[in-house]
Order: sequence, then structure tokens, then C-alpha cells
Amino acid sequence: MKTNENQPASRREFLKTTTQFAAASALAGVALPHVHAAEDHTIHLALIGCGGRGSGAVANAMSAGGLVLGDNSGTQRAIGSGAGGPVKLVAMADLRQDRLDQVHKALSQALGSRVDVPPERRFRGFDAYRHAIDCLRPGDVALLTTHAAFRAPHLEYAVQKGINVFMEKDFAADPGGIQRILRAGEAAEKKNLKIAAGLMCRHSSARKALIQQIREGAMGEVQLIRAYRMDSGYFMGPFKRNENELLWQLSPGHPYQFMWSSGGIFIELMIHQIDECFWIKDAYPVSAHGLGGRFAGSTDSSQNLDTYSIEYTFADGTKALVSGRYIPNCHEDFATFVHGTKCAAKFSGNVHAPTSWLYKDQRIDQANIAWKPEREAVNPWQAEWDVLLGAIRHDRPHNESRRAALSNLGAIMGRAAVHSGRIITWEDALASKFQFCPNVDALTADSPAPVQADAQGRYPAPIPGKTVEV
Repeated sequence: MKTNENQPASRREFLKTTTQFAAASALAGVALPHVHAAEDHTIHLALIGCGGRGSGAVANAMSAGGLVLGDNSGTQRAIGSGAGGPVKLVAMADLRQDRLDQVHKALSQALGSRVDVPPERRFRGFDAYRHAIDCLRPGDVALLTTHAAFRAPHLEYAVQKGINVFMEKDFAADPGGIQRILRAGEAAEKKNLKIAAGLMCRHSSARKALIQQIREGAMGEVQLIRAYRMDSGYFMGPFKRNENELLWQLSPGHPYQFMWSSGGIFIELMIHQIDECFWIKDAYPVSAHGLGGRFAGSTDSSQNLDTYSIEYTFADGTKALVSGRYIPNCHEDFATFVHGTKCAAKFSGNVHAPTSWLYKDQRIDQANIAWKPEREAVNPWQAEWDVLLGAIRHDRPHNESRRAALSNLGAIMGRAAVHSGRIITWEDALASKFQFCPNVDALTADSPAPVQADAQGRYPAPIPGKTVEV
């Protein structure tokens, strides 16, 4: 991972070390709240999905309260260590026993008594999320960190049980899933439940400062946004037919290769920057069209394309260009730029670095910077948890589900435009009930995989002019 001097240590550093089972060192120096003997003020957590993101979210939850508290308007204030109150992990769920055991060991080493998950509260299987959420009480938090196909049913159950939620991106793989997220979010609003969504860039103080500059007219009228994420690729070999195909598709490294499980690699990688585009414009696009494909000779067996280029059009006629390319030995880029009638800006940089600044004119050059925000005191992965737990403890409104779902829908709209070869409108996407896997709630380990490999072990890729996803 490339770093930048303006970027504080991110959650991804914790993810790397937990994967290597050295999580304790990742938290060295982090101010963790003391777990008090009286449990009345302890917020309990249930981790649903024991991957790196889930482990990192647990670490952020534990450190929240000893760093900064914020409110839903973005205002932040420093507080004393532990003032936010104690947090404890009490239940875990995953499809795989080895992941349950490994992540439990890593978190226990890192967090000590803050992890209280005996074997009887470690659940395995497609229905494990229910058992883990059932271990929580009103006011507690379910961490929904599985893949996008399962986000809606997990969120619905948590809301039904009156439990607050932190849900990682992506939030749905298809428009039908988005409809469910929207309905569950509305139900949560009526119950005064708090829902945080893992689009952490919205909690970046550097980006908020640049947004304020844009809103106050420092750039003039925004005419164009350009977002890029280009790297060496995520190719998958063929399915060998010597194991359970469904569980193989959901095993580490594979879910992003299938549309039904994750929405595909493009949305997985680009949803943050697509959300940034909508934030900058303070609007959702009216239409999208795009181009994509695979390079000649590709042996990738997944459903993904290796090149995506989408043009979003907003109601005022301005554009956002979002480009992803995943091919070895090519130019790499990971940044978002904004062009206004007065000047240009860089909104974010490599690995979501808060390299947010204004240029003197349209030239994108370090020597041409006219304004920079203050250095971020809290990284966005942490800040989103500070805001969530602050909202729970002080009963402030906090529900990011609708904004997150609609940004995800915009990403789906762009992907569908590339895969279908059609112009997709916002109205088309919002009205669609299309689902890749309509029976996702009923899946078990004995279910057939929602998409089947051919005789060579390869999976069907989208065909423009034929594929339908909206």
C-alpha cells in the first residue's frame, strides 16, 4: 500500500496484520477504552462475517470513545480517553469454522477481555447471522461485513430485532437488493435505530473541508469529475469441480468474481469514488452509459470484465467519468479529480488518501496547489465508528442507509450500462426489481450455486446487447 504524509494510519493496516495473526501489534498505541465492571453502559457487538473488514471494524469500534466523538452534521470534538464507554464483542458468525477460529484468536490476542465470545457464541452456516444477532440487546450493534448478496436479509433481521447496525459496503449486488435495503432503512428510522454504512470517505475531515470550499464557490461551477482506479488485476482460475460449488464461490478471494455474491469487482473497488462523485455534485445522475471488455487472450474464468469506463450525466448536463482497469503491466492510478469553471481540485488519492486540495488553475501539479485542508486527526474508518457510537450513547439521529443504498444503486446503474451496452437512466435503476439470486435468503450449504461453471470451469461473462441487469 502506498502511503501519503496526509494520511493517518488506516484500518487497512490492522486488516493486514490480523490476516497474519499479529493483530496485537496493529493496535499498539491506540487508545482503547477501559472495560468497566458495570456492564450497564457496555455496547455489545456481534460480528457477522469474519474477514479482514470485519476484524478491522471491531478494532475501530473498540477504540471509539477514546479519540473523537462526532455528530451527524460532521462536527467533531475531542474527548477524554474512554469517555464514550466500553464496547465488547460477544458473538461471531461465518460460513467457515477456520475463519471463526482464526479471527477469534487474532482479536482475542489484540483486544483481550474486550472479546468475550466462547464457542457457544461462535456460529457457523448460512443462518448463523440470526443466532449471533439473537445474542444482542436493544442498543447493541450488529456488524454486517459479509458480501453484498447477504446484506439485505441480515439488515432486515437486525432491524426486526431492534438492533443498531454497522454495514460494510457493498450493500447490494442488484437493484432488487437495493430495494430491500431502502425498505429496511425506513423501518429502522421508525424505530429510532442507528445505521452506519461503510462509505468511510464521507467522514473524512479533509474531504469535508474541500466540499465546503466547493459549496462556497471556490471552484466556480463544477463541470467535470474524473475518478480512476487502475491496477494489475484480479483474475480467477477455473472451477475444478472437486468441491461444493456454492461454498467455493464464497471462499476467500472468490466472491468478488461473481455478480450474484458481491456485485463484481468494479462496484467493489469503485463504489467509494462513485459516492464521492455524487457527494461533490450533491445529486444523483440522470443517466449512465459506458464501455468495457476483456483484453485479447484473457484466461480469466470469472464474470468480471477487466476494463470499465462509465460516463454519468447529471441533470445540469455536467459529467462524471469513472474508469477502472485491472490489467498487468499497465499505467496504474487511484484518484478523484474535480474541474470547475475557476480551477481544478484533487478530491482523494491512492488507497483513499485524504489528498484533498485546490489548484490555482486547471493544471494538476503539486507545484500548482493553492489550498490544503488541515491534516486529518482521525482517519475516516475510525471517525465513522466515533459518530455511530456517539449517536447510540447520546440518542442522536444517525441513519446512513438511504444515502449508501442510492450510491450503490448508482454504481449498479453504471455497471449495467457497461454490461448491457445500453444507456441506463436513474428512473430505470430505481424502478428495477432485478435480482441475480432471488432465493438468496434460502441458500444452504446443499444449494446449487446461483451461477454454474461450463465444461471448462469458466463462468459466463456479460455480453453487451444481450445482458440485462436492470
